[in-house]
Amino acid sequence: MSNLVRALPILLAVLMGSGQAFAAASSWAETEVGRLRLISARNAVDDNHEIRLGLEFKLKKDWKVYWRSPGEAGYAPKLDWTGSANLQEIAISWPVPERFTILGIETVGYKGDLVLPLTARSIRQGQGLDLKLSLDVLACSDICVPVLADLRLSLPAGTDGLSNEAGRISQYQSRVPGDGAAHGLKLLKLERRGKDRLFAQAEADPPFIAPDLFIEGPEGALFSAPKVLLSDRNRRASFEIAATQLPKDGLAGRELTITLADGGRGLEARQIPGDGASASASPASWLGMIGLALLGGLILNLMPCVLPVLSLKVLGLISHGGAGRRQIRLSFVASAAGILTSFLLLGLGAVGLKLTGNAVGWGLQFQEPMFLSFLAALVVLFAANMAGFFEIGLPAWIGGSGRALGHPHGLIQHFAAGMFATLLATPCSAPFLGTAVGFALAAGPLEIVIIFLCLGLGMAGPYLAVAALPQLASRLPRSGPWMVSLKRLLARVLVGTALWLIWVIASQAGRGAAHVVLALLGMAGFMLALRHRLKAPLFGYTALIAILLAIPAPRFVPDTERRAIMNETFWQPFDEAAIPRLVQQGKRVFVDVTADWCVTCQVNKRLVLSRESVQALLTDPGVVAMQADWTRPNETIGTYLAKFGRYGIPFNVVYGPSAPDGLPLPELLSEQAVIEALGQAK
Repeated sequence: MSNLVRALPILLAVLMGSGQAFAAASSWAETEVGRLRLISARNAVDDNHEIRLGLEFKLKKDWKVYWRSPGEAGYAPKLDWTGSANLQEIAISWPVPERFTILGIETVGYKGDLVLPLTARSIRQGQGLDLKLSLDVLACSDICVPVLADLRLSLPAGTDGLSNEAGRISQYQSRVPGDGAAHGLKLLKLERRGKDRLFAQAEADPPFIAPDLFIEGPEGALFSAPKVLLSDRNRRASFEIAATQLPKDGLAGRELTITLADGGRGLEARQIPGDGASASASPASWLGMIGLALLGGLILNLMPCVLPVLSLKVLGLISHGGAGRRQIRLSFVASAAGILTSFLLLGLGAVGLKLTGNAVGWGLQFQEPMFLSFLAALVVLFAANMAGFFEIGLPAWIGGSGRALGHPHGLIQHFAAGMFATLLATPCSAPFLGTAVGFALAAGPLEIVIIFLCLGLGMAGPYLAVAALPQLASRLPRSGPWMVSLKRLLARVLVGTALWLIWVIASQAGRGAAHVVLALLGMAGFMLALRHRLKAPLFGYTALIAILLAIPAPRFVPDTERRAIMNETFWQPFDEAAIPRLVQQGKRVFVDVTADWCVTCQVNKRLVLSRESVQALLTDPGVVAMQADWTRPNETIGTYLAKFGRYGIPFNVVYGPSAPDGLPLPELLSEQAVIEALGQAK
């Protein structure tokens, strides 16, 4: 009994402490989507007019509630404090939200655990506060449920210190965007680009991880998710935002609220967007990017992607043997003009796609099966021409471009051959090319056209060099019987190119479509051979019909098979959201963005990634190898590349505890580069 008497004061103190801690929180309101309650940072109300509170949610898995601007659906939580005593007003703060996309509908809100910080102002200092809250909140998962709850929290007057809930309120208060200085964030510019587009730039130190930008404007305005481009080692982010809905008087002169989010940190600012110029970069940046574009285009001539057109270049050069300097100069200038025209058309196509809100990038035309079947048909015609199966009879510009390989006097034919060579040489990226294309696609139409023309000028550089020094070509051996054997050999090379294109069609549209294209183009080649041997025009017309049927075949042959993306067992499907979690666990992540149509990707795979030393590292328990297949259009992969300022592939990057933001690797991989990057990330 004496021991019980001695322990009684301690027991009473514990009970009183428990009662005070509990007084700082209301009872939980249990709902079908989770629990919610009111909490206070203090156990009692002191002489300060302001009291920090919080509205706490513990949502069940996959349920979310909405931000103050919910997006294209939903509504923000509605708080009614009618019936509260000694309450003058309550202000709500909003932590950095997340963006959700379901069936093309974009919403903004929160999942899991959440505390919305509240700041209450009392009427009379030093008196208790009795809070009554009627809450109306919309919670959504596969379905949406309006949640109605009544919460009550009474805080007595007193000088008691911080409550047990103060830490949770402070935790979420730190996620409320301010001016960004505490998080190393700074908004550099906000501009209007046309009537319905905005351009923003921001910088971060430490670098960005996964930045997003939310725009709130006048009533009636809605904005889509931004297109994000990261540069300067992820320390600078550029955002392009399209307005999906605008008020009648537009955005000119209207103040907007900008919320920049990057994980748990954020920045909030209110600005009137300025009128952005099309060319926003400094002259030094312009000169640098033009230099990179020229160099990238020049290096494109040496990339594995140009192997399919090597036969065209070799025979086109040899065909000038013994020709006059003037004719050599004109023919090479014509080929260079064809290359420049192709790049101009690619640039204009990128402008059109960008203005209509579609994905843009380098080599994306190879994601369209009908383009591949058209290119395969064109290659078959070139091969048949080299084999001597026809000289005329098919569409004039196609036949003429083939004849350019053996007849240096047709300038139009050389022009067409230059265009064709460019189309076959653009499925993959070259060093410096990705940086220049990224700069252009993050800016306006003028930048895109100028940079693409500079890329074309760089690729046409060797042609222009021969045009300036025609004696280089005139000293080659004259055409003779030996050219027939060479042309037949190069015809086989082009047939191999056509088979590769059909193999890519199988990856995109299915084996059924590829078999149909193969059969029709094979028949066309056979008919051209019969036409040549039997001198019967009917076979030429039959070949033309087969080609015209082959081109649209991928669109009309159903894809009934399921194809596996991963070729080796250690490759995992690309999951960007899982990378930070894996890095926190101490693992390294190797990401390979590839496509069946990317020749350089296949070269990297065969010469580097398939080596035993590299595969030993990629299969290590501490390494996760992810493969992102871009053979078909994939917006997620396109957005991921844009974060690194890349718009083409191959692209490889290594993450790890020492490289949480990723270490991008060069386009042409080497065994040493992969091993060093994995070691550095560890």
